[in-house]
Amino acid sequence: MEPTRDYPLFGGAFSTTLPPGAIDVSDLRPVPDNQEVFCHRVTDQSLIVELLELQAHVQGEEAARYHFEDVGGVQEARAVQVETVQPLVLENLALRGCCQEAWILSGQQQVAKENQQVAKYVTLHQALLRLPQYQTDLLLTFNQPPPENRSSLGPENLSIPPWSLGDFEQLVTSLTLHDPNIFGPQ
Repeated sequence: MEPTRDYPLFGGAFSTTLPPGAIDVSDLRPVPDNQEVFCHRVTDQSLIVELLELQAHVQGEEAARYHFEDVGGVQEARAVQVETVQPLVLENLALRGCCQEAWILSGQQQVAKENQQVAKYVTLHQALLRLPQYQTDLLLTFNQPPPENRSSLGPENLSIPPWSLGDFEQLVTSLTLHDPNIFGPQ
């Protein structure tokens, strides 16, 4: 199964390449206007693209950590642990013309799913693309639940393998801006 290229996001203002088996969560439930959310057809993996207000009070690596910890707070994580933070090479991004700095962070958060008491560690990979001219932080998140938390990968589901970091990297590097008017008057 091939990835979906040039998938429109935010009403066509952006596009990206989605990995195989991606389902648009907005077809299943309401999603906030500043988010595009996709879930894997078989596993519990998800991908989120968020348009957030620029957090100008934090710079560099600390900006990536800030957003990771903020997501943990929103999800009421019982524990938040950053494992790595590294700069992304701007030349590799389709958004290189308007992105001033980019970071990739990997870490874990201990969270309980809705209506569940038991909190499990989920691995998160986040890419932060900073667009100060639009007063925007673009946050892309790849949620990877633990293997025992994934749905059954029986023979009928082998055609759609779990997503990899390579799939996430393709999502991040292919993200393209088509209509800057999404950010309002500049």
